Amino acid sequence: MRTLYLECNMGAAGDMLMAALLELHENPDDFLNRLNAVGISKVCVTAEPSVKCGITGTRVVVKVDGQEEVSHDHNHAHHHHDHGHHEHTHDHPHHHEHKEHSHNSYHGIEHRIGHLHVSDTVKQNALAVYKRIADAESQVHGVTVDQIHFHEVGEMDALADIIGVCMLMEELAPDQILASPIHVGSGYVQCSHGILPVPAPATALLLQGVPIYSDQTKGELCTPTGAALLTHFASAFCGMPVMTVSKIGYGMGTRDFERANCVRAFLGEVDTVEEQVAELVCNLDDMTAEAVAFAGEALLTAGALDVYTTPIGMKKGRAGVSLTCMCKPSDKDQMLALLFKHTTTLGVREYVSRRHTLRKEYTQIETKFGMVRMKTSYGFGVKKSKPEYEDIARIARETGRSIQDILSEL
Repeated sequence: MRTLYLECNMGAAGDMLMAALLELHENPDDFLNRLNAVGISKVCVTAEPSVKCGITGTRVVVKVDGQEEVSHDHNHAHHHHDHGHHEHTHDHPHHHEHKEHSHNSYHGIEHRIGHLHVSDTVKQNALAVYKRIADAESQVHGVTVDQIHFHEVGEMDALADIIGVCMLMEELAPDQILASPIHVGSGYVQCSHGILPVPAPATALLLQGVPIYSDQTKGELCTPTGAALLTHFASAFCGMPVMTVSKIGYGMGTRDFERANCVRAFLGEVDTVEEQVAELVCNLDDMTAEAVAFAGEALLTAGALDVYTTPIGMKKGRAGVSLTCMCKPSDKDQMLALLFKHTTTLGVREYVSRRHTLRKEYTQIETKFGMVRMKTSYGFGVKKSKPEYEDIARIARETGRSIQDILSEL
């Protein structure tokens, strides 16, 4: 499974994420030319080498009208002017006119994104990221989403960061995106409303439900843009899985710390799909074999992963069977109901196991007997292939020959 793992040991900002992903891209220069042509007004995005703690990576520079927005959130200037803390109608009554600022409202951003020359997927992802930010801001400041206003200049380079990351995600096309727990920094940050603790309230809200931590590093390491991008794209926040890495990207922040100020992106293959399964077990000594088989069929029809019996000796020398149903944890209640309905048991034991599976792919091959589906499983340096049993059985019935005959001819 093509996996992108984002290591956020020094937090994340929009430009750092874009720079890290840009290093994974086959043709970064061509990508930047295309990003600059999508129609974000007055914006020019360039990339330059950047050295932090002796490590070379990439820093993305976004210029609006030829100027770099110094106090933007580029991990992590001292002033927090990212999306975080804009003027609201709430505090400034003259904003009710909505004239000069209307294009910086959430709906103004929707309008801007709608007119960019990018795919529908990029538009949807970018809008979803902005929706996260606007929702967090409105909750923090006690105003409606319609009253949120994004900073004029800071907004344009934030838009470039978000569109850039969404385009790179589409072009790198990972099957899954995972991220590390997020280092948020510590101390205080200056914003238009005053001095706030780190993580800034909007960032803290965006990272609710995600593992975060802080140490003595002073500064705002994770910005609202970074938090919104990470929580939108990552399906889980965890340690790095067992993966075979093919490419590594270093996206550098602006400020220097004792530690290398970067987001590190790993692209590679994860062989195993690790998941949890529930094993439901009951002992039976007063059912016929046919009735037990009927119960097993009912469980499999309802979506059990596997059902099997084990012969056991029970009390008073009675012979019995242990019936095991393996299922997804989410299907457990349904399987329990079927076990109680179709067997005589009065109690079921549950075990939750970690399950490692090879990845499966199905292909069709043309044979002298017609089309046959092949199941290929691979991972852990192993590859196995075999024809689908149902197809072989169908051919055996049609030709009157044995399964062994047909397999040896194939």
